[in-house]
Formats: sequence, structure tokens, C-alpha cells
Amino acid sequence: MTTSTLPLRGESRTGAPTWARRLLFGSATTARWERPAFLGLLAVTAILYLWNLSESGWANSFYSAAVQAGSSNWEAFFYGSSDAANSITVDKPPASLWLMALSVRAFGLSSFSILLPEALMGVATVGVLYATVRRSFSARTALLAGGVLALTPVAALMFRFNNPDALLVLLLTLATYFTVRGIQSGKLRWVLWAGAMIGLGFLTKQLQSFVILPALAGVYIAAAPGGWWRRIWHSLAALGAVVVSAGWWVAIVELVPASMRPYIGGSQTNSFLELTFGYNGLGRLTGSETGSVTGGGGATTTGGQWGATGILRLFQNEIGGQITWLLPAALVLALVAFVVMRGGRSDLRRATLMLFTAWLAITGLTFSFAQGIFHAYYTVALAPAIAAVAAIGASVLWSRRMEGWSRIISAVVVLGTVTWSYILLSEASTWLPWLGPVVLVLGLVAAVLLLLPQGGKRLMVATLGVTLTAALLGPTAWTLDTVLTAHGGSIVTAGPTVASGMGGGFGGGRGGGAPPTARGTAPTGTRGGFAGRTGGGGARSLLNSAAVGTALSSLLKANATKYTWVAAAVGSDSAAGYQLATQEAVMPIGGFNGSDPSPTLADFQADVAAGKIHYFIGGTVGQSNGGSSNSSTIASWVEAHYTAKTVDGVTLYDLTQ
Repeated sequence: MTTSTLPLRGESRTGAPTWARRLLFGSATTARWERPAFLGLLAVTAILYLWNLSESGWANSFYSAAVQAGSSNWEAFFYGSSDAANSITVDKPPASLWLMALSVRAFGLSSFSILLPEALMGVATVGVLYATVRRSFSARTALLAGGVLALTPVAALMFRFNNPDALLVLLLTLATYFTVRGIQSGKLRWVLWAGAMIGLGFLTKQLQSFVILPALAGVYIAAAPGGWWRRIWHSLAALGAVVVSAGWWVAIVELVPASMRPYIGGSQTNSFLELTFGYNGLGRLTGSETGSVTGGGGATTTGGQWGATGILRLFQNEIGGQITWLLPAALVLALVAFVVMRGGRSDLRRATLMLFTAWLAITGLTFSFAQGIFHAYYTVALAPAIAAVAAIGASVLWSRRMEGWSRIISAVVVLGTVTWSYILLSEASTWLPWLGPVVLVLGLVAAVLLLLPQGGKRLMVATLGVTLTAALLGPTAWTLDTVLTAHGGSIVTAGPTVASGMGGGFGGGRGGGAPPTARGTAPTGTRGGFAGRTGGGGARSLLNSAAVGTALSSLLKANATKYTWVAAAVGSDSAAGYQLATQEAVMPIGGFNGSDPSPTLADFQADVAAGKIHYFIGGTVGQSNGGSSNSSTIASWVEAHYTAKTVDGVTLYDLTQ
């Protein structure tokens, strides 16, 4: 070997740094095709998630307005304020907003700059899932897990949308990766990193990030090397990392006097802790959500606004098409894999499967029985777990393909998967009606091939090709429809419109948010539509931003520097439309639903007297579910004391006259 062909120090013979190979693949020795295949997976995922990314316009304008505010004011950035004048925050912690606001600061305000971090987080999540599975399974298994995740419809939706769920899923996947590293090495630093990811997840979507904590801690204590007390100590240290990584921001918010920071949106007492354990926390489980958009889901048999709860919830209404294409198969394959796999307490293969299975079970049961607000897109939190469990279980079963029982189970699983795909596709009966029968035929062919002894290479390739096509054709088609369709509003779903939907049907769904070239345009093609009581305001629904015409936008921007807020409007979604149209601060009275007690009538009157607010945009919004009536009181006071005029079909009041 000549000097020129020798690897550099810290580099493998194929050119990749040894540490990078070990980080991603678990060892420095990999097949030549593995790295190109992995990079190809990331490239295809990037194309899928970045393709025509701006088609959804402002997407969820509620968060886009907060991103605009944070990109122009550092205080708004830190707190996650809805407006740059810091009257009130969004009803979530600000971590996901931070990334989007930094992107806007770097590239300017546009739909693409807001949604770019979400798409990149999707690519990163696929990569992290690959690396996690690859540490103890083959490259083919890891590629299958990453591919299944990338092609999950709700993942394609959320990684192209600006809700907090994209960052949450990435952080949960990272926490799982670090836990696997901790189990493999027994070193404390890995579980500290896992705890930090959960803490950052709390700063993204509060208590939802804690749902998988029992899975991470339980599997680590059960499978990590070392003595019992060492594993307990490591788990407690990881819990400390959770507290530190989440608690610093919470402590600042709670310690800063209320008069020196924005009101905490979504709370009734201006308290982030109340928001955490109430409306955005335990209320999601119990249905007790004071000030939310409406009541909870209710009992298993009667259901409610968010659909009936129960063990079959995830398979019903439009939820099934978001996430459950491979869920039945994953559950069966997990059971088979646990029976087949052999190993001691610290066997990394079993521990990895235990982690993802526990993630899937705990999160799935939580979603199934939660009686509060529940949206179909929440199920994206299940996507990495389903992808990993299905890939690991399938690989274990395939490794026993020469045994008759394995071939029978494989055939049964495939038949069950294509049957469920056919049912899901039938829900959208007018959309590609030929696809369901094709999936069934492919499934039958795959089942026959799986029953044959896999003796030759050609037969194995054909069997794998037909099987994967049959299993993934349905979700892939659903995902492509999602990617090629604009989505806007606060409640969105992946795939085509289905025959059954969750109770109520709020505004949002298919149809883009306001595009940057016409920033106030209301989303079109929305599904359902729970109309708010506009009272003369802009045409809108409760969960969509208002339409803003050119004349109205110009009027609001006139002499904008003279005012703290160029306008005030009831509800954050309504205010968001005007704020994005003008890129000036608009006060969202009452927060997201108009039911937060901010501002009070006295505070509003004081701001008007001080000349801080130029216009009030008429209108109130829908149900408040026990929240404050301040917004209605303010609207009534304005209507009684100021003269209304109409511009572009919108009723507004000049508060300086």
C-alpha cells in the first residue's frame, strides 16, 4: 500500500472520519454501499419535504405572526410573543419559534424562511432514527426505518408546517438515540444528553415531551450495564438535566414581574405554570380546559368535539390515514421479535426494540384516552416509533424466513396490512379509486411469495420488492398528496379528504395560508369550518387568519411609527392576518381564543388614552369554555364610543378620533 492510499488519522479507509461512522453506524466498519444509501435517504427526504415548500403560504398564521414578531424584537423572541410590542405570548413555550425566527432574521420574512427549519428538522429526524436503529441492527433495517418515517403522511405534513410538533418529534428521537448510546456504553453523559432533549421538548410543547420519559427511564434502568444503584443514579441525573434544560426559561418567566413581560397566553392568571398544568397539560387528559376553544372529547361511547375516546380512537375518522397504515403490523411484529430475539439483560437489540415499543404504547394509549383537545396531527409523535418497530420486527422475521412458521406469520401480516390500507383508501372513495384494488392484488402476490422457501437471490429480491411496494404504496400515495397540496389554518390533516371526520370540524386543513404576495388572503378549501362570530370584522373562521385587502393594509401602515400597535383585534388568529399583512404590531385581545383576560378594559382604555393603539378591528370569536369575557367587554366599549367605518369589507374604529 502506498502512502497516498493510507487513511488519515481518525479516518477509515473509505474516507469518512472514524468518529462520524461510529456515531451514525455503530462501528467504523461499514459496507461500501451503506454511506451512499444513507445519504440517498436523506437526499430523497429533503426533496420530499422541501418541494414547493411555500405553497402553504403562512401555514398556521398564529405561529407565523409570532415568528414575525420575534424576528423584529428580541424580547418577543425570548418570550414567544404574538406581537412585537409584547402584549401577550402564544399559548406554547417558544423553542420552535426561536428556530423559525432565526431563519427569518437570516433570510428575511417569507413563507419559505418560516417553514425551512421544519423541513430540515424532518430530514434530521430521519437521519437520527437511522443512526439509532443502526447501532444494533443492519443498515438495511435502519434504511427501512428511515424510509417508513419519511413516507408517513402526518410526518410529511408536520415537517412542512410551522406547528411545534416538528421540533418536538426531532427532540424525542434524539432523546431515544442518546438513551441507546447510554445503554450501550453505560456512560453518564449520554443519558444527560437524553434528559436535555426532553427538557428542550418541554420548551417546545410542554408536558407532551414527558410522555415518553417512563419508556426512556424504565428501559435504561432495566438494560444499562453496571449495578442497580449506578443505573438509578444515572436516571436521577438525567432527570436533573430535564429540570435544568427546561427550568431556566420557566424560572425567568415566573420570576420577572408581570408588569415587565408579556401576558402568558392560554392562561387565566398570567402564569406559565397554570398553562402547563391546566389548559396545555392535565386539561388535555381530563378535558377540563378553561378558556379553550370548546369542550373535550368525553366518554368512550358518546364522544365529543374531538371524537370518541377509547382503544380504537387512532383508527377512526381521519386519524387512521395520518399514522396507522403500519401500526397493526408494527404491534404484531414487535411481539414476534420479542419472542424470537435472544440476549441477556443488556442486549442492545432487545433494549432498542423495547424503547421504541414502549414509546409507541405509552404515547398511543395517552392519545387514545385523552379527553381534552385532540387533533389528528398530534399523532406525528408516534411516527418514529412505528417506523422503528415495524422495521426491526420485519428484519427479525425475515432473518427466520427459512422456517415455515416465519413465512406464515409474514404472509398474514402482509395480508392484514394491505387490507387495512384498502380500508383507509376507501375512506377517500373519489380519490384514486383504483389504488385500493391494486394494493390488495400486490398484497396477495406478496403473501404467496412469502410462503415460498426463499432459496434463490432473485426470489428474495422479488419477494422483498413486492412486499415493500404493497405495504408502502398506500401511505406513499397519501404522503405525495400531502406534499402536493397547500395546507393552512390551525388544524390540518394529511392526505385527501375522507368521508368521516372528527366532530365539529374547525377551520383549517387543505388550502394554503395567505401567500407572501397577498399576505392577508384567507385560506381556501378549508375542511369543516367552525365560524367565529365576526361581528363585522374580516371574513374568517375561528382558526384561520382574517383576509386583508390592499386598501386596509395601506390604511393600517399609514403613520405606523406613531403607535405601539397599529391595530387591535379580538383573537390571535384574527390579529395575525393583519400583522402579517402590515409587518407591524397588532394587539391580539384575549389571546388565541379571545378568552384570556388580557388586556382588561381598564388597561385597554389606558392604552387608547395614551395614543398607543390606532384602530380597533370589529368582531368577536366563538366559544370560550369558561374563559374571560374581557374581549367582548372591550368590543362593546369601542362600539359604544367610536364611529365605525368599513374598508375592504372590514369594520374598524379609529381610536384616535
